Amino acid sequence: MKNSMRIITSSWGPARTFKMIPTTKECPYNECIFDVNTKVLAIISKESKESFHMMPKLNDVGDIQRLKIGKKENGKDYAEERRALVTFYEYYIEDKAEIIDFVMSVGENAESFDFQQYINLEIPKEGMMPQNSIITSLE
Repeated sequence: MKNSMRIITSSWGPARTFKMIPTTKECPYNECIFDVNTKVLAIISKESKESFHMMPKLNDVGDIQRLKIGKKENGKDYAEERRALVTFYEYYIEDKAEIIDFVMSVGENAESFDFQQYINLEIPKEGMMPQNSIITSLE
């Protein structure tokens, strides 16, 4: 597992960030992506599980079945049904030191890629201008 992922530049919403992609078949993860707004590293495993999700109900031609009575309490104006879906296990690392340790242990280019610029990035408050080019817009 050591050095089984490559760190690359990516985007998450309006901000630039880093992402990790597998470089070996033995790597246990599909991808990792760092959210600069919440300072969380999301890790998507290759291991899957079956779980139930509410999905839009489809009519006979495959279109979403709209409700005739308006919106439900949850704000949706379409019918839903519970479906079993295969999803991948997800893990979230929130502690800064643990994120750095994980990236250093799994990232084959962790020494040469400056991923910590994204971890240390201060997100401007609403109405403030970005301090650098990592943030591409404020929405």
